[in-house]
Amino acid sequence: MPGCWRERAAKAAAEGENAHNLSGRRTVNGKTLWKTGRHACAEGVSAPICWQAPQLCQTAARESLRPRTEGYVAPASGVSPRASLARQSGRETLKKTPFHSQHAEAGAKFGPFAGYDMPLFYPLGIMKEHQHTREKAGLFDISHMVHVEVRGPQAAALVSRACPYEAAEQAPGTGKYTFMLNENAGIIDDLIVSRLAEDRFLIVANAACAEKDVAHIRNLASGFDVAVDIIPRAFLALQGPAAESVMQSAGLDVADMAFMTVAEPNSGWFVSRSGYTGEDGFEIGLPPGEGPDFAAKLLADGNVEWIGLGARDSLRLEAGLPLYGQDMDETVLPHEAGLIWAVPKSLRESGDYVGAEALSAALKGEKKRKRIGLKPKEKMPVRGGAKLTDGDGRQIGTITSGGFGPTLGGPMALGRIVTNADENKIFADVRGRGIAMEPAKLPFVPHRYKR
Repeated sequence: MPGCWRERAAKAAAEGENAHNLSGRRTVNGKTLWKTGRHACAEGVSAPICWQAPQLCQTAARESLRPRTEGYVAPASGVSPRASLARQSGRETLKKTPFHSQHAEAGAKFGPFAGYDMPLFYPLGIMKEHQHTREKAGLFDISHMVHVEVRGPQAAALVSRACPYEAAEQAPGTGKYTFMLNENAGIIDDLIVSRLAEDRFLIVANAACAEKDVAHIRNLASGFDVAVDIIPRAFLALQGPAAESVMQSAGLDVADMAFMTVAEPNSGWFVSRSGYTGEDGFEIGLPPGEGPDFAAKLLADGNVEWIGLGARDSLRLEAGLPLYGQDMDETVLPHEAGLIWAVPKSLRESGDYVGAEALSAALKGEKKRKRIGLKPKEKMPVRGGAKLTDGDGRQIGTITSGGFGPTLGGPMALGRIVTNADENKIFADVRGRGIAMEPAKLPFVPHRYKR
């Protein structure tokens, strides 16, 4: 019996929880195992637990999904198994977003992510959550992300020092996908930077990188006439073809907004027409105390459902969008992550931003690695971390993200390989077995942004 299913199923049983949409159970070696016909894992065994919590990021997800049956201590009298496991895992110390109680009321299955107790999926299930977002509108809690405001006479100069683009040329009311680099041109974090006014920018940073990002920005700011502040906000993403009509019905006039434009409709509010699913949609930041009521207003629309991190991951992977900590990190340069397009051509040879010299040298030299989209030739998902080999068994790269694409109707993966590899002879090592892979054009599913 495959360990991934058995141990995760045993964990669910130990916590006193049932995986949703279960069709049966049985006992193996004294452990209660649940099964369903919805998904077959790599070994061909039905596995709701391992599939319902896919790899969300290379570190946080592995921690959140790591089986806790080993070393489990029986709870004291009067303490539920679930509460006992939560205490032993440190879950009681996790931060909660302003929407946590609403997630609980909606039946969310929680897991630790970037220091927060976050919803992984809801009773609808990851597959249906994914499809609902593609067909109607999905509501995501992204309050774990951090909003950093840079304001002052030299705000644009600081942003241009931190990120490889000319912030002074960015039009107010627009957002820009970019990143911060270290001195070796490795990616510290990828970001969305919005220009709110001539002297005011908003940087939205990934939750897992927030502490180092803020420290880096403040360190650079010491040489500029600026103020750097963290803005506490509830943060939602509404994604899908019905997103615009839902926003209009909720009282926000967004019809004239195009992809990557931003607005401040109310005091303390921030709205951008963007997202990380490949669908049209919006990201809405607002004061924490106003968040739950606004979420309830959106959810009152029959087109809207809560969507967890599991479906968010499958949606972004179908869209071919990279995830920090998995598809890139501080050892990966922009061109190796397939992101050199975000650096203006005029700044690829020289510039005043951190990492400019190293990036220029790397682009002039031999390019050693590149990103590639891949599809297994079998109906077997290949997960992040799997080694990629050539026809002779020599390692040529690694799968950085992988999983099943509900819209695509099959498995998909992002990988990083050496540039001189034969793309027609790539194999993924899955438990010692070589799975033939074929190159795939990105994105796996076309984007549907409103331009």
